Amino acid sequence: MSVDSVYTHKAWEEHELSELIESGMPWPMLSDMGGNVGRAYGMFDADTGKEVRGYFLIDPDGLVQASSAIMSDIGHDVLEIIRQIEAIQHSFKTGEATPEGWQPGMATLQPGVDLVGKVHTVWKREKKNAE
Repeated sequence: MSVDSVYTHKAWEEHELSELIESGMPWPMLSDMGGNVGRAYGMFDADTGKEVRGYFLIDPDGLVQASSAIMSDIGHDVLEIIRQIEAIQHSFKTGEATPEGWQPGMATLQPGVDLVGKVHTVWKREKKNAE
């Protein structure tokens, strides 16, 4: 969502994102031209008329499960946002914790007292393709 128009979003998706993201944008871009949603989340700068670049991952109960806010000149890693969505969905479904860098199919953690101070013995980050 941004203060840009739906027409700007359409051009951005067709001429930029389609080249950057192999399968295209996995969710719709929404327009908040008046900055109302940005104001509600504290992400709108009234002096410049711009929204801070950020995102909120909100669960079905309306609770924010993850968020990020960065200056407007810095981009987000869309694949990391997708990873976070998948991790949140997995955690909700299974009750398991998903460690940093977790991807679907990787090992998870069982939260509890027995895990405290032992995460490093239970979980080792899997290396990505020949780092």
